[in-house]
Amino acid sequence: MTEFESKTGELQDRRDSAPGEEHISEHETAGGLSGYVLGFGLAILLTIASFLAARTDLIYQPAVISALVVLAVAQMGVHLVFFLHLTTGPDNTNNILALAFGVLIVALVVLGSIWIMAHLNENMAAMTPHQAGTMP
Repeated sequence: MTEFESKTGELQDRRDSAPGEEHISEHETAGGLSGYVLGFGLAILLTIASFLAARTDLIYQPAVISALVVLAVAQMGVHLVFFLHLTTGPDNTNNILALAFGVLIVALVVLGSIWIMAHLNENMAAMTPHQAGTMP
């Protein structure tokens, strides 16, 4: 965060601003109305591509899930850059770190749950036909 000159000609100190209060310049790729329109267009294209991948035979069927995951990650990137203005600039360091920490926590929860369920499945005793018949 740096000092910049406002329209009135006075210097404003932006070092004390909280994360998310940074000034978005219209000259940035994701700034201004054109940035929102570009992000909206990209989001629509990615959504249409996802529906085409799922509903047509354009993609080899076993690879559809991978294609949908790639398109979903691209969609998240578009939303982060064009709507949440999360860029690699020095003003967004705190936001990037918060996002990375959130991704780490979600990955730990998902991978930990999968690991626990896999071990439970391997270590459960086999069910007899009588026990299976008494299940609701």
